[in-house]
Amino acid sequence: MATLKLILVAAALLGLGLFGMAVKIWAKKDGEFSGTCASNSPFLNKEGEACSFCGAMPEEQCQKESS
Repeated sequence: MATLKLILVAAALLGLGLFGMAVKIWAKKDGEFSGTCASNSPFLNKEGEACSFCGAMPEEQCQKESS
């Protein structure tokens, strides 16, 4: 019985997180997340290469508008 409660609590928390992301997408203009390119993250880009999506360097914001 305790395992079932744990699974239900985990499913409820996961559902709440997904619901929150859906509300954020719905509330944003054109359903876009704001931010920079993921490849500009210092954790992912150890060599300091330019963004593969827009060409921005790690210290710059993403220059390309997604459509």
